[in-house]
Amino acid sequence: MTLRQRFGIDDFPSGDERGDVLFYKEQLMREVADVGALARQSPARQRATLEKGMDQLLSRSGPVLSTRERTDLVRRVVDEILGFGPLQPLLDDPGVTEIMVNAPDSVYVERDGRLVREPTGFRDETHLRQTIERIVAGVNRRVDESSPMVDARLPTGERVNIVVPPLALSGPALTIRRFPRRFDIGELVAMGSLDVPMADLLAALVRARCSVLVSGGTGSGKTTLLNALSSFIPESERIITIEDAAELRLDQRHLIRLEARPANVEGKGQVTIRDLVRNSLRMRPDRIIVGEVRGGETLDMLQAMSTGHEGSLTTVHANSARDALERLQTLASMSELNIPFGALHDQINSAVDVIVHLERSAEGRREIAEIAALTSRGGEPYELWPVTGIGRDPTDNGAAGARFRHQALPPGLARRLQLAGEIDAAGGLLRPAVSLEPARMDAS
Repeated sequence: MTLRQRFGIDDFPSGDERGDVLFYKEQLMREVADVGALARQSPARQRATLEKGMDQLLSRSGPVLSTRERTDLVRRVVDEILGFGPLQPLLDDPGVTEIMVNAPDSVYVERDGRLVREPTGFRDETHLRQTIERIVAGVNRRVDESSPMVDARLPTGERVNIVVPPLALSGPALTIRRFPRRFDIGELVAMGSLDVPMADLLAALVRARCSVLVSGGTGSGKTTLLNALSSFIPESERIITIEDAAELRLDQRHLIRLEARPANVEGKGQVTIRDLVRNSLRMRPDRIIVGEVRGGETLDMLQAMSTGHEGSLTTVHANSARDALERLQTLASMSELNIPFGALHDQINSAVDVIVHLERSAEGRREIAEIAALTSRGGEPYELWPVTGIGRDPTDNGAAGARFRHQALPPGLARRLQLAGEIDAAGGLLRPAVSLEPARMDAS
């Protein structure tokens, strides 16, 4: 007797692959003798037990399937029980950096910097909501009409954002962002995100305790670059990292990692980035690394950078290096202190030394579009000294072929690097990061 005959045609959604998976999931769980014992097993053992049970179920009364079809069905059913259903294969795919569910049958992913639509999907909105509930239950959160937005994190660390009706007019929307793999500066050079002279300069700036602001749009590679830059901080320095979701992966031993905490289901217990920045100043840090400034904590970060914590690093969402400074000023004004814009302007001039702006090319490659030194020390407007940037070769017809262009360092920055032992009197870098020969930069 087949499963269709055994359980009735009305219970079996013939021809609906997504429905078939849910059907087999229900029948497989009926076959499990002791659910409690299964829950106590390790994840690997749970998967092996369920795969064996599903294989036996199909052998006993299932449809005739090819080996490939059978393996795929078993995997999908087990993923539905232990993982996150149709999303699990995407989460297991290292080439996927972001997963976006717009509707049950509309799933997009980012691969190699490009968005593509996936053939996978959920059976219906109920199926999607079940997966969402499984995600939020794992972090002791809830999402419903009274709390229609939630940020969560999967057990493997991926960031999750969920919006449900009434805020999401077309049904639940789910976005999962994978943590970027850590790339060292040499790998970023090989990928074309920057060239060797730029890498050597950035390493020298970090070692010389210059405060660096990394700017760019969403998904432009800010956190990836921040990770790479942090590797040049000396082992002897005490580092404190502060993030909304812990993405940074530093190798230094003298490291304290802090992570913000959202409010619980009762609306209590929230710890903000600003709370952590303020507290970090009492922890005797040599450098503070903030994953991203986006509110009143910007003022505290600027004050830290200009009062003994030089060489700190942070990121901000912006469309250009100059826009990053204007945005810093706006964000710093969001604190409860009514500080005039002129005073904030002076604070930024005192705190920030270099802005590194990233963009995504038309081909989806993340690259450094500009490195600019902030040379103004007061007055209006901000004075930026472009050090490196991207110039398009007209012979490339604007297609592929970004060419990194380099200019002289501003005298003040060149002098600072020279005093730190990073460049010689002629502007040559003494300790290249990735090059075999010192990259020469005119310091005049």
